[in-house]
Amino acid sequence: MSNDPAAELPFYYGSISRSEAEQHLKLAGMADGLFLLRQCIRSLGGYVLSVVWNLEFHHYSIEKKLNGTYCIAGGKSHCGPAELCEFYSKDPDGLVCMLRKPCLRLPDTPIRPGVFDSLRENMLREYVKQTWNLEGEAMEQAIISQAPQLEKLIATTAHEKMPWYHGKIARQEGERRLYSGVQPDGKFLVRDREESGTFALSMIYGKTVYHYRILQDKSGKCFMPEGTKFDTIWQLVEYLKMKPDGLVTVLGEACVNGKVAEKTPSLPATRRTGANGYTPPPRAVAAASNPATTVPADREVLPMDSSAFNPYHNPNEVRKFNIQRTQLLIDEVELGSGNFGCVKKGVLKTDSGQIDVAVKVLKNDNEKLVKEEMMREAEIMHQLSNPFIVRMLGLCKAENLMLVMEMASAGPLNKFLSTNKDNVTVENIVNLMHQVSMGMKYLEEKNFVHRDLAARNVLLVNQQFAKISDFGLSKALGADDNYYKARTAGKWPLKWYAPECINFHKFSSKSDVWSFGITMWEAFSYGGKPYKKMKGPEVMRFIEGGSRMECPAACPEQMYTLMKECWTYKHEERPDFKAVEESMRSYHYSVSKKAKPEGSAAAAAEPVE
Repeated sequence: MSNDPAAELPFYYGSISRSEAEQHLKLAGMADGLFLLRQCIRSLGGYVLSVVWNLEFHHYSIEKKLNGTYCIAGGKSHCGPAELCEFYSKDPDGLVCMLRKPCLRLPDTPIRPGVFDSLRENMLREYVKQTWNLEGEAMEQAIISQAPQLEKLIATTAHEKMPWYHGKIARQEGERRLYSGVQPDGKFLVRDREESGTFALSMIYGKTVYHYRILQDKSGKCFMPEGTKFDTIWQLVEYLKMKPDGLVTVLGEACVNGKVAEKTPSLPATRRTGANGYTPPPRAVAAASNPATTVPADREVLPMDSSAFNPYHNPNEVRKFNIQRTQLLIDEVELGSGNFGCVKKGVLKTDSGQIDVAVKVLKNDNEKLVKEEMMREAEIMHQLSNPFIVRMLGLCKAENLMLVMEMASAGPLNKFLSTNKDNVTVENIVNLMHQVSMGMKYLEEKNFVHRDLAARNVLLVNQQFAKISDFGLSKALGADDNYYKARTAGKWPLKWYAPECINFHKFSSKSDVWSFGITMWEAFSYGGKPYKKMKGPEVMRFIEGGSRMECPAACPEQMYTLMKECWTYKHEERPDFKAVEESMRSYHYSVSKKAKPEGSAAAAAEPVE
């Protein structure tokens, strides 16, 4: 339990069920505000806060965010579970009451480890040793630096270590194994279905074997049809031991596979998780070897449903912060230029072949300030890993300082739209802006403020896929900072800035939402210039007077409504990117020929036998 930040808390019980938590609270007297903390089975690294109020139990899920902070849905982020509980002991902030009295563990009650806790350490070591071929001190250092990113990766394959996992066997073989030996109700196993990348749960009840499909949504979460969603297969299994969740009975005894001791978990290509926790569907990974695949013209699909795009890099390559000059071939073709210097086209030679890259080359004059800014941009980009954000592949220190980034060869969104008006449908624009909202939602979760979101900084891989770029003005916020205050105005893109940025130099994810609205306007205007010929002060007066830009001619009404919501004057009343992304998603599917994956006929159990 050494890795668990809650292990030191005397009111933390580890992996106990809801009913066990309620039993502990009953025994401790049921006083108002009596509380304890336990491990959450649904989300990795999360907790549940169980509280008594008015002789009733209330359970609040605490999620571990991508940036390592913890929060109750709708509540503030805190740097650890102890700090979170301390905060709610002073302010209920949406809970039924303040936390008043901890329900302390008895001296003879140890913290109960979860299924994954006992496996985590060995699996981390095995993975680092296999993947990076490291030993001794180098391995220890890699584990310390990579553990947070790797834990999710490893947790998604931990089921391979479980006695109930039987790998790729046919349905008939699963039945044979369940029928051998004793056959108590609830005896079960999990197997790979014969189509790759999906699982089935087989169980006995009343001497009959029932088979259920385990579904996975596009973010990689596992669930039974109509059931609760979990980050991993083993969490789903643990939950089904407590609640049937649509099965004929709860899971009981495991049908043991007989090979547990010798199994080493792999990272199957079909279920590899990105560093941002996004699991590509099997088709997306399979398509990696065929990047030329294109999306059929008559079908609008969400990026994560598509097999045409492979945004996943080998983590070994991405993590190489220093790139040798000999690995880079730089073309003289300039893709763009700015205060810092220019961006050139290049090729990065890696162990697995050559990758097209964009190289930001620093001008040598005025070097110190620009170099500091470029290093800051590199540090920020190095921490980000998301399909809809231009990834930094590394820094090269040679004749100039160079920032090596993923290539998005179709160029900036505004230029692409203005020169391809006849070829780009409104649905296509909705699709691209939805991707931008997903990238911005990721930044919001990571507590990053972009500060320069505009169509010129959205780069296209091709007509179907967009990535957010240019992190020169970005800031990483601390866990409890809601906004960043700039000291000076500098050269700011005022037409994209929210009122609080211009008036008070305050920047937050909510001010990025305002900029997203402007970027939407640019996109639906096919690269039009916002506020026409108005100057900065005129734009400010226009906004302060309650006016907003009109709906672009091709823009659907719902998209203009969302745009105006992004331009809500008071930042606290503006939607966040979670809400913006949900609006984009639901509109996208309402106009798309493709039904929502969750609602499709595929989301049904295998026929029960």
